[in-house]
Amino acid sequence: MATHETVDSSKTHTEEEQLKWKISIPGHAPRSDSPEYKKSRKRMHDMLATVAAPFLGPEPVEDHHGGGLWLKDADGWFMVRNLAGIEWSAQFCADPAKVDLLRQNARRVYAAYPQAVEELGIRELLDTPITDADGVAEWTDSICNASVPLPHHAHSATLPNGGGVHHYPTPITDIDLIRFADFELWVTDEKGESVAVAPVDRRGSGDARIHVLYAAQDSTLRAPLLEAQSEGRPLLLAPDHPVARAAFINQQ
Repeated sequence: MATHETVDSSKTHTEEEQLKWKISIPGHAPRSDSPEYKKSRKRMHDMLATVAAPFLGPEPVEDHHGGGLWLKDADGWFMVRNLAGIEWSAQFCADPAKVDLLRQNARRVYAAYPQAVEELGIRELLDTPITDADGVAEWTDSICNASVPLPHHAHSATLPNGGGVHHYPTPITDIDLIRFADFELWVTDEKGESVAVAPVDRRGSGDARIHVLYAAQDSTLRAPLLEAQSEGRPLLLAPDHPVARAAFINQQ
């Protein structure tokens, strides 16, 4: 609540806000699963059970509307990503002409994998131009978009339980998929606020400085990070900084 210092009205007085606020940002608006989405989700889990590919599984996984394109060759099913994915809630601002470019790109990819097209039953989907909201909706919930398998911690979790793509910048969440197991991507500052970091040089270089990539709103590193970004320079922390030590704690 706001408090006011009691002073003579002719003099300067102060006012301050003591009530912290929070907002809730859901993953998407309330919705009911479309028949196309239910079919895509089941198909994704069925295919996932047959693959042993890096990053894809194991179960349990959640299905991310991330533009996954499932292909099949002599070694079985595998997945690549389209130029962009469309979240369910994003379809309502999606330009059909731009979504159609995703369809065209997928169609070119699938031209080399006719067996996948046949087994997925997507010939008509790939061949039908997207010109309106119905076409956007069909593409959004199709196996060509709503089909990227991610574990909960990488999809919809929030720290400290995981850094999901629905809550944190994708260039950072992708790091979690490829980092060394003994390097801590997500650490906390002295206030316990979340910070994402990366080394500044290759493993074994002896350089233990840290590059700050992300800092939560209330982190002590938030203001320095924004200042560095506005000046076009990285925010680097010395090896003896507590955040740097926390990042390398498993390597010491």
